[in-house]
Amino acid sequence: MTDHTVIGDRVTLNVGFRAAQARLRIMALDGMLLRASQVAYGEGITCLVELAGPAAGLTRLVDVGLEDLAETDDYAHIAFQWEAIAADGKLFTALDADLMLALAGDQITTLSLTGAYHPQPGRAGAGLGQVIVRCCAIAAIGSFLDQVACALVHPAGTAGARRL
Repeated sequence: MTDHTVIGDRVTLNVGFRAAQARLRIMALDGMLLRASQVAYGEGITCLVELAGPAAGLTRLVDVGLEDLAETDDYAHIAFQWEAIAADGKLFTALDADLMLALAGDQITTLSLTGAYHPQPGRAGAGLGQVIVRCCAIAAIGSFLDQVACALVHPAGTAGARRL
């Protein structure tokens, strides 16, 4: 198996680019991208446990590193990493990705993510097949994009959910 799985997904949003860009900037600063990452990583690990057994799930997300938001008139981009701890206690990069917004029309914006998903190193990750890792990476990235998309389109709903 290779040491990573290339992943990508895209969602079309019914929101203007400027509004989405401003909301993404706020989300990067207020911790929403960290929370979305935690939930998404957990969903990916749940998938691993279901497909490969409990040993595959002995990992947890410990940090999300975000670069500054890069912006132009029709494009916004944040590079980020998910750092996790493996079953053997070693830190590893679980995801290197780029989250991007692009102007797609008058009130249409495209949200996309491309990156490399890495299973945990060591014995717990060694027996995982490429198909299993890819399925779980797709589940995690889909969850992350869904959460970010929802927050970009319905920002008031996210603020209410944060207070619970």
